[in-house]
Amino acid sequence: MKNIKFLLFGLFVMMGLVACQQQVQQPLFDNITVVDELVIDENSVPIFPKKAALTTDTARRFSVELPRRCEVDWDNQTVVSVVPAEKVEVVRLGVGDALPDLQVSDYEFKNLTVKRALDKLLDGTDIAVVEDEPLYEKITGTISAGSLADAVELMTKMGRVYYYYDAQNGEIHLKHQSKWLIKMPQNETIIMALLDAMHGADMRNLLVDWQDKTLIFEGNYQTEREVDKIIADIAGKKYMLAWDIDVYRVYPRTDNPIVWMNLLPAFGENNIKMSIPGVVGRTLVVGPEINTKTLQEFMSQQANVVLVSQGTFAIPNGWQSRFDIGQCSKEERLETDLIVGATATYGDMAGRKKIDAKIVLRTSNGELSSFNIPSTVGDNYVIIGIPTHSFVTTPETLVSPFAELVVFMSPRVISIVDTQNGDFAGADELIGDALRDYLDEE
Repeated sequence: MKNIKFLLFGLFVMMGLVACQQQVQQPLFDNITVVDELVIDENSVPIFPKKAALTTDTARRFSVELPRRCEVDWDNQTVVSVVPAEKVEVVRLGVGDALPDLQVSDYEFKNLTVKRALDKLLDGTDIAVVEDEPLYEKITGTISAGSLADAVELMTKMGRVYYYYDAQNGEIHLKHQSKWLIKMPQNETIIMALLDAMHGADMRNLLVDWQDKTLIFEGNYQTEREVDKIIADIAGKKYMLAWDIDVYRVYPRTDNPIVWMNLLPAFGENNIKMSIPGVVGRTLVVGPEINTKTLQEFMSQQANVVLVSQGTFAIPNGWQSRFDIGQCSKEERLETDLIVGATATYGDMAGRKKIDAKIVLRTSNGELSSFNIPSTVGDNYVIIGIPTHSFVTTPETLVSPFAELVVFMSPRVISIVDTQNGDFAGADELIGDALRDYLDEE
């Protein structure tokens, strides 16, 4: 009997052990992770730290300009073109109602703020003067005769302030800031040059309506003067210069750099017109036979080629502009800190029409290299020999020491022609050699 009880007890113990083993072999969850003493499993709800109220990165990078600025149709590139001259009109917004038709005569003001000078002028009328912000500039002058509108316009300009008249409340409001609308040309290359010039003058928050070609900006008296100067200068230019640009990172397939001397037998000596060394790198001035496609084919024979950035930028003749690699980069890369700056003129050089350009490569750490490049219409630039390690900021990197940056630039000349003189007749139909001959006659 005792043996039977012992066997039954042993059977129960074994059944318990088997049950325990089954529980061990079949966990409740397939994946369990412990993070900061919290058990995270496949059924857990993720917990994220609170994020500051900032614009998300992808929303911040959104820009209507980028498709126009960061795409180049290399198959339909026009190296030389003619566009009609168009008037650029600037209109101040928010000027309010028309002032009453009153006359001013023999009015003198000396060392007064604009508000006090206007208060004195309008004494005895129902018009009040309101400062929307503190204005301290003092003015002195005399108005012998004129309308009230002319007098107010003169005095506010002297004080570098703006006004608008509220007829319903009978109030003239004064402030430092105002808003303008620019009716821009129809040619998008000229629009880009205008925008770049305004950005270069440190103007931000420019609102562009690309459908009706208008731009709205805000600023003070100094801003207005800068814009007037930019527009007058652009209107007075006979030419504009533009560059289409490709930026590559090149990885040699072996532990050797690219042998650039092979360009000579590959394309012929006549297609390599000039070699210009810089502090870092070298610029080759090449003929039209060396373009983005043929250059990539050449580089692909020795290395892997990655397009880092692509785009276009324009400047009025004699001005300077820049192309930000990071703005048009396909993704975040080491080279996105790079800026390609350009200053150039197109015109007569010892009896020949030349593009006289200075190209500067610059990063946030300063100038990397620069090149003075005289070239003819139809030539291209190939900047070679810029080590990718120039952009590495860490002591060690996985990037090959033989990887390098290659910049391909194709300059374009845009002739701005006055249609009122009949110069534009038929010029928009000129292409190729006929258009070059037309430019040579200018």
